[in-house]
Amino acid sequence: MTEPHQCSVDLRLKILGKVPFFGDLSPADLDKINTLFRERGFEQDEVICFAGDPAEQLFVVADGRVKLVRHTLAGKDVVLDILKAGEFFGSLTALGDDVYSETAQAQTSTCILTIGKDSFCQILDLYPPVTLKVINIMAARLRTAQEYVRQLSASPVEARIAHTLLVLCKKFGQATDVGLLIQVPLSRDDLAAMTGTTTETASRVMSQFQKDGLIETGRQWVAILDRAGLEAISEES
Repeated sequence: MTEPHQCSVDLRLKILGKVPFFGDLSPADLDKINTLFRERGFEQDEVICFAGDPAEQLFVVADGRVKLVRHTLAGKDVVLDILKAGEFFGSLTALGDDVYSETAQAQTSTCILTIGKDSFCQILDLYPPVTLKVINIMAARLRTAQEYVRQLSASPVEARIAHTLLVLCKKFGQATDVGLLIQVPLSRDDLAAMTGTTTETASRVMSQFQKDGLIETGRQWVAILDRAGLEAISEES
């Protein structure tokens, strides 16, 4: 991890190149775009933006991990996603959002690149292909959000937890002697918040998965031992 505010120019350019709608731009174009982004550092557990705040910034994770949280009417927090370097969050009125729909919180010490509406509109004017990619990506995110809501309402808790572990494995998984290790701190509280259940239920299901030989767990880490087995459970409804 880098210290907050210590993202080098090379790191910034590498990260911006990973952002989906900038992926096809040339190094020279990324150099221009980099000048429009500002850099901010956040400590672990620090809130980056709150749900309901005016949508004035688009954020890109340059280093560290960020979790997106939505507050329910029942007063609970639901963790929608955990983001790694190269992923973006937040929104802009230029993209049709008046306010942020989620709260973003640094899960680790984090370096964030930010851009405001006027600067982002400059990019859209200069690079029309980026505009089309932004539209497609936003549409895909909406479909993902709708699928998430469907799962919470229709799938048993075992299927939701299995699906969440598979998603995290795909994004953060690293092959080790133990299995596919999810390289992100994952507490039972976080897992419960991501799957719309209680911490006690999440712990019970994870213990059962471990007894069944599907996973191995430790203090805030999980390794996937039987991916096919989890996939079969995740498809239950």
